[in-house]
Amino acid sequence: MQETGGHNHPTQTLTDLLTIYCEKHRLDNLTIGLCGDLKFGRTVHSLVTAMSQYKNIKFVLISPEELKIPEYLKEEVLEKNNIEYVETNSIEDSIAKLDILYMTRVQRERFFNEEDYLRLKDYYILDKEKLVDAKDDLCIMHPLPRVNEISTEVDDDPRAAYFRQVRYGKYIRMALILKLLEIK
Repeated sequence: MQETGGHNHPTQTLTDLLTIYCEKHRLDNLTIGLCGDLKFGRTVHSLVTAMSQYKNIKFVLISPEELKIPEYLKEEVLEKNNIEYVETNSIEDSIAKLDILYMTRVQRERFFNEEDYLRLKDYYILDKEKLVDAKDDLCIMHPLPRVNEISTEVDDDPRAAYFRQVRYGKYIRMALILKLLEIK
């Protein structure tokens, strides 16, 4: 059974869907790279589930062994819906195939010991050098806040959509608040 509650992030998922649609003008026929903490990342879990509803979605799951996506998501969402996916630990080997790169931070609060966190926190740092082979229309997303998993030198790259993603999130959350307050 799919886990719920603390393993999902519904308002961020709506934000992410709007971002993908605004940036790519579609929600199907996409190869999406999810990079970083795929084990504990609620935004990743929710986005995988949401995007599984669209046609011809492929995932590239980029993480160190310790932070791989949970088995229940692979079994109950990806495999159950016949969604193509590949697991890797190399962002460099994957980036040329991606339409979307969704970066996540390694969250200190999810670790039981400081040594594991320190060993994994800088495993992936997206910089200009790693983007050399990326598509010109790659959409780089991040649920923010970032620590250092995206170098600030990427901020000026037109493919960096994470600040636009924040703006879309503001609109989504405003619309939800208006709906909840029954304001038209």
